Formats: sequence, structure tokens, C-alpha cells
Amino acid sequence: MPVRLVVGSDEIVTEIYSVDQALDFLQAWPVGRQGPVYRTTLKACTAAMIDQVTAEDARRSFMAFSRMTGLLSRDATIPPAPDPDAWTRPAAK
Repeated sequence: MPVRLVVGSDEIVTEIYSVDQALDFLQAWPVGRQGPVYRTTLKACTAAMIDQVTAEDARRSFMAFSRMTGLLSRDATIPPAPDPDAWTRPAAK
């Protein structure tokens, strides 16, 4: 299940499907807005890339970041139980 974001004033919804996409989004986040919640989420996503936390834990952190920054789409829902396939990690190289 993707994390659905509304980015910009045009109300277009962006869907984040993976830890990779979340990291790309976070790395483009303005430096002046990189507070404690941002840093926690960046750490969670980075840790998921090296299997220190689950992709679902990273997803939850990214959803919390999105909610706190006002980006989470109003139609975004949290699944009732963790879905191990909700988000993906990149395949091992």
C-alpha cells in the first residue's frame, strides 16, 4: 500500500511505493525544514535499506513525517494490520 502525499498547491497526489522512493523524496526535502521528525524518518528509511528495521517500520515513520508536515493525503488510510509486502526494499545486488 503506497503512502499518498499531496505535494504543492495543485493538489496532485504523489504515491510513494518503496523505501527507495521515500529516500528520494526525503533527500529532496528543503534543508531549512529538516527537523527532528525528518531526521528520524531518514534514519528509519536508511536502516530499512540495510535490513536493520523492516520496510513496514520505515513506512510508518514516513507516514508520521508526512502527517506532521501536512503532506499526507486526506484519503490515506493506515492498514489495520501490518502488511509485510506493503513496501519493498531494493533487491540485493
